[in-house]
Amino acid sequence: MPRAATRQRKQSFLRRLITPAIAIAALGYFGFHAMSGELGMVGRAMIERQVSELETELEQLVAERQELVGRVSLLRPESLDPDMLDERARLNLNLVNTNELVVLRPGHRYNIN
Repeated sequence: MPRAATRQRKQSFLRRLITPAIAIAALGYFGFHAMSGELGMVGRAMIERQVSELETELEQLVAERQELVGRVSLLRPESLDPDMLDERARLNLNLVNTNELVVLRPGHRYNIN
């Protein structure tokens, strides 16, 4: 009668460590990127800093826009401000009255004919 030949091999020590080693490597990879990746802890601080800078810039631009809207509203035909009209005409035509004093500021370009 032939004997059933089933050999059972004992798993080697290194073979048992393959799965935990892969799991540790994957955890290390994702942990590293969670800390220092573009959207990680360090990246989040950079994004928050950029957000605060852009909010400050937005506030400045909104204030500048409001000022320009106010100046434009003074030039509308239904609410024309004579002083604003005079200022724009003098600036565009490069003219002054004979009894006015003109102060030239350094750093500005003037169109003097």
